[in-house]
Amino acid sequence: MSFLTATYIHKSYGKIEALREFSLAVDEGEIFALVGPDGAGKTTFIRVLCHLIKTDQGDVNIAGYNIKKNFEKIKPLLGYMPQIFSLYPDLSVEENLKFYAGIYGLTGQAYESKRDYLYTFSNLGPFARRRAQALSGGMKQKLALSCALMHEPKLLILDEPTTGVDPLSRHQFWEILLQLKSEGVTILVSTPYMDEVARADRAAFVFDGRKLSEGTPEELAAGFRGRIYFLNEEPTPVLIENLNRIEGLAVQRFGAGLHLYLAESDTIANYENSLAQLNIAVEKLTPAAPGLEDRFIQLTESGS
Repeated sequence: MSFLTATYIHKSYGKIEALREFSLAVDEGEIFALVGPDGAGKTTFIRVLCHLIKTDQGDVNIAGYNIKKNFEKIKPLLGYMPQIFSLYPDLSVEENLKFYAGIYGLTGQAYESKRDYLYTFSNLGPFARRRAQALSGGMKQKLALSCALMHEPKLLILDEPTTGVDPLSRHQFWEILLQLKSEGVTILVSTPYMDEVARADRAAFVFDGRKLSEGTPEELAAGFRGRIYFLNEEPTPVLIENLNRIEGLAVQRFGAGLHLYLAESDTIANYENSLAQLNIAVEKLTPAAPGLEDRFIQLTESGS
């Protein structure tokens, strides 16, 4: 059952269309990821959901309540964590938690129980007296998440919570999200990282204010059309430019190597001579299974 539905959301800033007929449904108790580059419309959509900005058209319903008519009933259900760290840097971890608890009327034993629970899964307990400004990036994000969870929200909305955070902290943060999911929390998270999308139940590719595709991570990757070959060569700008000049080939950097894209009806043997001129033997190319990044690139370049 959908806990959150957004229907034909449109939002413009002057001549800039930040969202265009954007529709989405998030089921209760699932992790749904929004993935796209900066400027794709992810943050605008999240601000719409949190009733921070008004839409030009479209509708949002959360837990059966209309956001325009019943936001006061929706507000206690929401936990929101913005992209930029927004807590009080001169307060300690404990003081930030206590401040947010006070906003939601949580005091005494109820506060202490909730605080201890948050310390347990965030591992922030040993840093309770440390000022927020002195925390590492990963710990800041855990503190922000803990504050957003103080009132036990049913829907947690996170705007690129791990951007700029080291890989280990990103992994730990997602372990926390999976734990929250197991407790029945519905989570909408935006991210630029495809490895995080792979951990979500479902996801949507977002680009230029539009939803390009939606489904499970497996479904999204399976939507790729064509053939992919991996070239284990240093992806220098000169090499990429030369490969892209070969008609019929498209090339993108992939990790420490390159992905070469061909049409589904094409074969790499057709490019043997052109590749040989770049001192690349077709035997050096290995077929590769399409991933989320491959499908996302294909959709954005095709304008689908």
